[in-house]
Amino acid sequence: MAPYIFGERNAIYIIDLEKTVELLRRAQDFLRELARKGDIVLFAGTKRQAQDIIKEQAQACGMYWVSHRWLGGLLTNFSTIKKSIARLKEIEKMEKDGLFKSFTKKEVSLLLKEREKLEKNLGGIKDMERLPSALYVVDSKKEELAVKEAKKMGIPVVALIDTNCNPEIIDYPIPGNDDALKSIRLITT
Repeated sequence: MAPYIFGERNAIYIIDLEKTVELLRRAQDFLRELARKGDIVLFAGTKRQAQDIIKEQAQACGMYWVSHRWLGGLLTNFSTIKKSIARLKEIEKMEKDGLFKSFTKKEVSLLLKEREKLEKNLGGIKDMERLPSALYVVDSKKEELAVKEAKKMGIPVVALIDTNCNPEIIDYPIPGNDDALKSIRLITT
């Protein structure tokens, strides 16, 4: 992270904003090209500060997101994840078609609980038919599993990284404060 640090004040590292702008433009160009080609970018940010922003911005550009919990194997075992997505859609269809009326209250309660859990974890990717062409992450340290899976699958990673993150494992690092709402919103927008 040293090349992206401007200095230190009161035992707090100050990020070099000129480097941030330079790397942000590089990441923007990459993502803009993917969007132009109609490729998929998966947004991931499960820390409390990033959850709403990730969901909001992914929806704004018609992309997919993970904002609650990164499920292991989401990229490396996508076929199994697709089965869980199919189950979510099946439960939603049963409810929509009025089939819940033929079940007992307990069965309906269990189905609703299952749907809620699946929706929380998979709601942002339930229409994603194929692996993404890129992964955008807020806090690569917190989303370490997501980054590792993307690297294993050859998917480029764009990440907002703080001074406690390793930029060498990120294809398009964007140095910045990954804890502040304003910083997350500014970079993600």
